[in-house]
Amino acid sequence: MADYHLQAATAEQETAVKSLIRAVHINPLGVDWRRFVVAVDAHGAVIGCGQVKPHGDGSRELASIAVVPEWRRQGVARAIIQRLQSEHAPPLWLTCVSTLTPFYAPFGFVEVRETAVMPPYFRRVHRLFGLFARFSSQTGTLAVMVWPGDTKNC
Repeated sequence: MADYHLQAATAEQETAVKSLIRAVHINPLGVDWRRFVVAVDAHGAVIGCGQVKPHGDGSRELASIAVVPEWRRQGVARAIIQRLQSEHAPPLWLTCVSTLTPFYAPFGFVEVRETAVMPPYFRRVHRLFGLFARFSSQTGTLAVMVWPGDTKNC
């Protein structure tokens, strides 16, 4: 078993969390170390992180899941996600590129395709991504997922 542990992030880990988020090229908006769970190796280095981010419409988002490359495929992201799910009641929403939906499915997340059932924040993000994709060379689509939420209209 890998030699790391999970803990609530500390103020001293803020820079490491922000650096990891930038390094893996995910949305840096709303990065507040006080919401993060971090994975820390035996030497005290932050090797992974994740948070549940609240939005103004009352929805909450599983976000900022990141693991340093040399620790990937060792269960670090899975441990972080499961810890966050154990600490936060459903529904939890997330956005990801559509190719990552199979990664989140085993955690009970399902893709929501009907924008009418999405909270306002996620409707806006979905619409903005669609506009951006139309005018860029970016490939792939944005997936909005929920755990476990109302799936009858998905």
